[in-house]
Amino acid sequence: MRPEQLTQALTRGLAPLYVVHGDEPLLVLEASDAIRAAARAQGIDEREVLVVTQGFKWLNLEMAAGNLSLFGDRKLIDLRIPTGKPGRDGGDALQRYAKNLDPQGVVTLVTLPQLDWAARKAAWFVALCEAGEEVECNAPPLAQLPEWLGQRLARQQQRAPREALEFIAQHVEGNLLAAHQEMQKLALLFEPGELTLEQVQDAVLNVARYDTEKLRGALLEGDPARLTRLIEGLQGEGAAPPLVLWAMASEIRTLALVRAGMDEGQPVAALMKRERVFDRERQSLLQRAVQRVSTPQMRAALMHAAKLDRMVKGLAHGDVWDEFLQLALRLAARPRRAAR
Repeated sequence: MRPEQLTQALTRGLAPLYVVHGDEPLLVLEASDAIRAAARAQGIDEREVLVVTQGFKWLNLEMAAGNLSLFGDRKLIDLRIPTGKPGRDGGDALQRYAKNLDPQGVVTLVTLPQLDWAARKAAWFVALCEAGEEVECNAPPLAQLPEWLGQRLARQQQRAPREALEFIAQHVEGNLLAAHQEMQKLALLFEPGELTLEQVQDAVLNVARYDTEKLRGALLEGDPARLTRLIEGLQGEGAAPPLVLWAMASEIRTLALVRAGMDEGQPVAALMKRERVFDRERQSLLQRAVQRVSTPQMRAALMHAAKLDRMVKGLAHGDVWDEFLQLALRLAARPRRAAR
């Protein structure tokens, strides 16, 4: 289930096991807090926290489930696996644990970071999800962020026009923790009710968190305004040019190879598998991007990246950041159609 579905699900009663994971720490924390609060509301006051670090004894998990307090017949086991990799022994222990749940005595909360495609197919993860409820806490795509912000405002009895929500979304650039803090600030500054664009603009700071992963996604999206904002943000934060170039060049190479394969009649699914693109969101972005670009356009982009490589190494003169921007805009431009 999605995080927004969890509250309603908890009103129907507690499941014996919850698996909370995703790429957005704020949503993971909020979902975990909601489960812990629901457990307390149902009289489960005893909680045992187990953090899986190097050398963790998996026998402790089974012992925790078997050791109920004399003062209560139920407890919450809060198992945290920060790396998302329990190892072979841990995987076996988790599978055994999932088969022997005691729904009358123990509720288990397992929190994990974002998992790759291989981890999601692992036997231990599948066993946990089949035995309980899976809550996937991924950040909403940038296009859906204004709607997410509107829902947050509604929780504090405030509303804002679409352009104000889009303004906030642009300035937080996917940083949900910063967005949450901005919502709280608006609640403190203004009374419940309708907010104006001017009020939001005066209150919201530029708290964007720029990183190369967002730049790679923006290259596939082909949004010139966002690409410009990201590159200027990376420059302002002092990002290392070699790292920026690597992120851009690797995305360009993948895009060029998939586009070339499509021109030869190869299926897109096979091409993505060959380039090891397994993430569904990235597959969707890449599939749309290859429809937008042409093989000559990608050849020119690769030559431009090679020129940038020489500049970064000091073998050619020029403004590196201006060239980064020009390369990004080259990828955002649609290929020209031949005149009829």
